[in-house]
Amino acid sequence: MSPPVTAASPAERAASLFGQALSLQQQGRQADAARLCDEVLREVPRHVDALNLRGVLALQMGDATDAVRHFRKALTVRRDVAEVHGNLGTALLRLGRADDAVASFERAIALKPDSASMFFGRGSANLKRGAHAAAVRDLDRAIALKPSYPTALLNRGLALAALGKPDAAAGSYREAIRLEPLFAEARANLATLLMTAKRYQEALPLLDEAIALRQESDGIHLKRGDALYHLNRTEEALVSFDRAIALAPDAADAHHFRAKALQDLHRLDDALASIDRAIALAPKTVDGYLDRASILADLRRWPEALDALDRGIAVKPDDAQTLWTKAAFLRQLGRFEEGSPLAVWRKKLKEPAGKRDLPKPLWTGAEPVEGRRVFLHWEQGLGDTLQFCRYAQRLQARGAEVILAVQDPLLPLMRQWEPEITILGASAVPDHYDLQAPLQDMPLAFRTTLATIPADVPYLRAEPERVARWRERIGAEGFRIAICWQGSTTAIDRGRSFPAASFHGLSKLPGVRLISLQKGQAEAQLSRLPEGMRVETLGEEFDPPGAAFLDSAAVMQVCDLVITSDTSVAHLAGALGVPTWIVLKHVPEWRWLIDRDDSPWYPTMRLFRQPSPGDWAGTFQRVEAAVGALIAARAGQPLAKDLPAAPM
Repeated sequence: MSPPVTAASPAERAASLFGQALSLQQQGRQADAARLCDEVLREVPRHVDALNLRGVLALQMGDATDAVRHFRKALTVRRDVAEVHGNLGTALLRLGRADDAVASFERAIALKPDSASMFFGRGSANLKRGAHAAAVRDLDRAIALKPSYPTALLNRGLALAALGKPDAAAGSYREAIRLEPLFAEARANLATLLMTAKRYQEALPLLDEAIALRQESDGIHLKRGDALYHLNRTEEALVSFDRAIALAPDAADAHHFRAKALQDLHRLDDALASIDRAIALAPKTVDGYLDRASILADLRRWPEALDALDRGIAVKPDDAQTLWTKAAFLRQLGRFEEGSPLAVWRKKLKEPAGKRDLPKPLWTGAEPVEGRRVFLHWEQGLGDTLQFCRYAQRLQARGAEVILAVQDPLLPLMRQWEPEITILGASAVPDHYDLQAPLQDMPLAFRTTLATIPADVPYLRAEPERVARWRERIGAEGFRIAICWQGSTTAIDRGRSFPAASFHGLSKLPGVRLISLQKGQAEAQLSRLPEGMRVETLGEEFDPPGAAFLDSAAVMQVCDLVITSDTSVAHLAGALGVPTWIVLKHVPEWRWLIDRDDSPWYPTMRLFRQPSPGDWAGTFQRVEAAVGALIAARAGQPLAKDLPAAPM
């Protein structure tokens, strides 16, 4: 006779179903495993393991709120299971509740003090809530307990980077990659760290490797585009931005970056469409309005550009970059009375150039200065100092004793300028002074308008003996044009410089001699000139270290004409009062204003603007025609007699 069949107890059925649920979870069948867990919990509602597994499955299926519910219920049954506290911490962290997550992980660590995963969890939560030093301590403990822990090393790198320890962070990422060669995220984070240090060339192969590992990561494609953009490989950057958008069509950053690339490629209508899409996706992001204004300015749609800035200011009324940009636009339009007061916002930029925290009061133009010592100090670029140092003489004329700090490369030139103005180096501060002001404040302090720009030139002079030496060296033959084609290589120079080969047409004009004033990396272009083009160079003794601009000033006074890009050389030539032509991009800096071929700052200067964005060829055709006309009109007379003091 067969033994009697007995029905399985609820506990036995629950145990069997739970085992099946575990097996299904391991196969990646989370939804099926969750249904079995629910059956277990109908049989045994206080089944701690099933509640915990159900919470884990909810996390895996993307429902952190449901996961928290199951973990909390498990903890009402048993409070002494470290894994449940840890899993609750993970779920809370997914919900952005980092403080609550830390508390859960602390309970888990109290129950299981040698668990690497619990220290990893608390470290990750501390990282999320910005407690970076605590995060490093927790993650170090996790790694000590489990030396092969790539994700802990990844998060440790993030925390170290946030603490301003980039070398240690890079070491952490590299160790994560060594332990897990297929770790795409560690490569992307290391690349981000390198990009923060402007090491874009080193970042690029890491991003390429990360993409090879994770083809569908829009974030990595976006970073790659950003690296290429900063390497001036703009067409390639655009391909990466487009790929990022294809993967994540509603990612505002990708549309924003795409707009900047299109702007640089002079595809302005497309750029405007992209930035408008970015703004639609992130209407509270001030940078979108700022870049929309920039694109509209390139389109010379000034009222709309100012409106875009005002929309950005409405979002964030104290955004320094937007207000500073508005100041530049207003002054570019000649509206100095409105723009100059806003220019003080530059002092609150994230990286204000030449900022000094000085104990003495700021001179605003209202305070009496007669018989008082006033310390003026440089700010921003060399060209700015050369342009605005003229105000030191005006301040001196009011009876002030003026002390002027300039960038170190300008010291040799400036120290032989005005004997009664004390010239100091870049970081020097006088022992005694009564008032102080940065040079960029001078137009506001003197209430400068378009009609009252101080334009008495020359206000700088070359050393007579140096002029005589270079006159003998260069000689009087031909029509001598001193040329410069590139300024700094920083972001501010983007679009200003042009190739040395742009002067090719000029070099073919009868009698023209091109004499290089260029210093630095751009001199390498002279080895790649078009066939038949000749540019004279002046040797190692020209403007050697420690004597910058002294020879440049002398050579400018020897030559018949200076033709230059928008760089410090242009300001030096203008301050010397020599005949100068400056070749400008379509919409240049504010100081060159709009729609005019002269400069109220420099009466001996003539401006040649691109007829359309990026069109250097068309601009130089006009330059060549103008030089040809000068040579034809010269008729054996020195150019200074042909070129009037006011620009043509």
